[in-house]
Amino acid sequence: MTEALELHGHERVLEIGTGCGYQTAVLAEVCGKVFSVERLKSLADRATHRLDSLGYYNVLVRVADGSLGWKEEAPFDAILVAAAAPTIPQALIDQLAPKGRLIVPVGDIYTQSLRKGVRGEAGMRWSDLGGCVFVKLVGQQGWPNGS
Repeated sequence: MTEALELHGHERVLEIGTGCGYQTAVLAEVCGKVFSVERLKSLADRATHRLDSLGYYNVLVRVADGSLGWKEEAPFDAILVAAAAPTIPQALIDQLAPKGRLIVPVGDIYTQSLRKGVRGEAGMRWSDLGGCVFVKLVGQQGWPNGS
């Protein structure tokens, strides 16, 4: 997923699903700044502590509904979603910069397709990167909580 973002070192990247912070640290090594959204406060707190202790100061972690992105910090050069959505959240598409890339698993809870979108002048251009299975993206533009 990180490779598919085609990062060059200066980008502003939105990550949806901080989790333990591993993917966040990988992104922090290859881009300018990472904005990471985690819906579970306990995970966000532990990841923030871990990332700070490792010296990743180009990372901001926020507790919020990841399906809505981080509107206040948009636009983003790239967005990586580490949870599967039933459909591609429009909020994330709206927060992409021109030529921005979005990587998101899309499908039902058992089978998903990893999709890559690139924002062009005529809108989004989508490609399929293959099958995958991720946890559900729970939120307003994802799966309902408890489903």
